[in-house]
Amino acid sequence: MCFVQCEKELPNGGLFLPDDFSAVIVVDAIDETVRHMAVTDDNLLYAKLRNAHEDASIAVLQDTDNDGEADVVKKFGGNSQREKWSYATAMRVYNGYIYFSSDLVVYRYKLKPGILIPEGEAEVVVIDDHEHGKHEHIGKPIAFDNKGNIFVPFGAPSNACQDPKRTPGAPGLDPCPQLEDHAGIWRFDANKLGQTQKDGYKYASGIRSLVAMDWNPVDQELYAVMHGRDDLLRLWPNKFSPRESALLPSEEFMKVTEGSHFGWPYCYYDQIKGKKVLAPEYGGDGQIIGRCADYVDPIIGFPGHWAPNDLVFYEGDAFPARYKNGAFIAFHGSTNRAPYPQSGYIVGFVPFKDGKPSGEWEVFADGFAGVDPIVSVNDAKHRPMGITFGPDGGMYISDSVEGRIWKITYDGNRSNFGETQLAKMEARKLLSHIRSPDEIEDNLMKDDMVGGESTYYRYCSACHQQNGKGAGGRFPPLVGTEWVTGDKERLIKVLLNGMEGSLEVDGKVYNGVMPQHAFLGDKEIAEVLTYIRSNFGNDADAISTDEVKSIRKIQEDSGDSIVPIRVSTE
Repeated sequence: MCFVQCEKELPNGGLFLPDDFSAVIVVDAIDETVRHMAVTDDNLLYAKLRNAHEDASIAVLQDTDNDGEADVVKKFGGNSQREKWSYATAMRVYNGYIYFSSDLVVYRYKLKPGILIPEGEAEVVVIDDHEHGKHEHIGKPIAFDNKGNIFVPFGAPSNACQDPKRTPGAPGLDPCPQLEDHAGIWRFDANKLGQTQKDGYKYASGIRSLVAMDWNPVDQELYAVMHGRDDLLRLWPNKFSPRESALLPSEEFMKVTEGSHFGWPYCYYDQIKGKKVLAPEYGGDGQIIGRCADYVDPIIGFPGHWAPNDLVFYEGDAFPARYKNGAFIAFHGSTNRAPYPQSGYIVGFVPFKDGKPSGEWEVFADGFAGVDPIVSVNDAKHRPMGITFGPDGGMYISDSVEGRIWKITYDGNRSNFGETQLAKMEARKLLSHIRSPDEIEDNLMKDDMVGGESTYYRYCSACHQQNGKGAGGRFPPLVGTEWVTGDKERLIKVLLNGMEGSLEVDGKVYNGVMPQHAFLGDKEIAEVLTYIRSNFGNDADAISTDEVKSIRKIQEDSGDSIVPIRVSTE
């Protein structure tokens, strides 16, 4: 079913919102596309660009005639090599500065009222000085408390602390050494420059990966929504079904207090059971609790793989009182729910009262993807990324696919807003990109798949997608690239060894991790590589079982069979 006709002509810019809310398109598209945003007191909208380059890492937008649409768009920044990275995960205004991040650095510019483009070079506030290329979760979201501190996560450099990483059946390191200087949140002085991790204070631990994080001004505590671990089916097919791997584990909405530990990598939260269970790398089977009773539970468990990428507490009065002090969360949407439809792609809301959730989560904004079901991530026309609020209380939502930005306002009687206005949004929970999939009816894998097609769908489509077009910024496409159609030996080694680092394909940078697939037999590898070389518009010759066998033997004899290939765009 299609939600859109001509997007620009649709009400609310194609979005579905609670009754009496409306949306306008601030800017239809920004070439570099948009991640996170912040608005100044004089109503300048700053947006961190996704595909930044030497002339532009930030856009500033101004609405001079107050019609909701930007009539001034200027770009600046990008002078630092680290600013030119697609994995930007922060933008906040604090204490007269605009703070933002690249993959490994938190920067800031001094703001001056009425001046659109800040003067001078960006200042470095915090830099991740760990060896680059070994990280899986390198985002640097930020939050500020009321005491002059800035909070910065250092994500876990693996999925589940396996060594070698992402290897089927491999146990996790116990204790996990990565917990010492990763998988947690560090607190720094927000006004001090040139800090590295050793200058900070380890505030919380056991947190795999964060992009969504905010300080709650009501209870004066830090909150975050974690990206849960992946690959339950690929790594442990004897313990988890495809449906379980699509739904689990939860994206955890956490109240992060000083000294708290949330259990990664030993445990994950099962939102269906409502409890933390032991991870399979540490002897779990989806049922055993064990040591997990000792770790902090989330306040809410969202469905797995929804990719929570921004969290903002609403402090304004322009929306109905229901939203005051509540939490808005941008769910960027899943990439790895195959063989079931992709899920998320919404902005959700959690009502709060006295610093605690006071009700079930709600769908606040939907329609970004434009289609249902979402078979591959590239089917989605838009994906919600960032959230911010202007001085007039209006809400801005950014899109990472085309660089669209919407502004949402409330036009009704605030005192009359209630369940009636929310009814149609509650009904949207029945759509396939939000509801839990039916085990049989929603399974997209055809029964007659065999050979390389079957292997591709089982092990590869979760990242590279059913159509081979990949997922922007993370997993590269398999379509029309020399990495697929070129050197056979290199391609075989990529599958045997895996690959780490930043990879550029067709002018775009991808920073996902390719796990090794040496557990597959020679025939299976030959079949799946032949499949991708002859599908998705590719037309390259086949790879034989003997070719795979020969390269595997050479690597095994040299002891390099599990050493990942390292690549970099630098």
